[in-house]
Amino acid sequence: MNKSILYRRLTIIVSVLVPVVVALLLFIKWESDKLVFDLRSPNFEPMVLFENLPLAEPLTFLPPIYATINGLTAILLIFAVFYIKNGKRQIHENLIKICIFLSLCFLVMYIAYHITSDPTKFGGTGAISYLYYFILISHILLSVTVIPFVMVSYFRATNNDFKRHKKIAKITFPIWLYVAVTGVVVYVMISPYYS
Repeated sequence: MNKSILYRRLTIIVSVLVPVVVALLLFIKWESDKLVFDLRSPNFEPMVLFENLPLAEPLTFLPPIYATINGLTAILLIFAVFYIKNGKRQIHENLIKICIFLSLCFLVMYIAYHITSDPTKFGGTGAISYLYYFILISHILLSVTVIPFVMVSYFRATNNDFKRHKKIAKITFPIWLYVAVTGVVVYVMISPYYS
């Protein structure tokens, strides 16, 4: 199997698997010493998946950390574009690798927070709530959309296919930047409502 087919298959698998796994994990809760699957519906009785686990405390300290990671990712993405436009390919490549690593760290922390903590409801009303939900929904949808774009951009660059890399990177960059910036905005807007 050649590299192109392998990268295409890997991109499809990861692009489907990550959102599905994250969606499923949002219904898993670590309560005391149990791992529970809970649809959070009045007609659904939570199912205990595992018992006698180590006690888990809510990881309520994580949201400001992963919001900071989003902010740092946004800044590094801007620097990565600056450096590639100035012919500094190695610096650009290193910054993109750091951004990918930070995005993975964000994902792990986001899942850890939601497994151990109850969801926080936005408490604003009126126009601010419409704005919040617009930003939140667009952030979520584009965070799923950006996965294949990042992977294809990265694989094209690693294969020295810079012409095609540049073409898709022009789409990837604004989506990734939007996701990173709106991650911070969502945190700032909901942070007064954390318990």
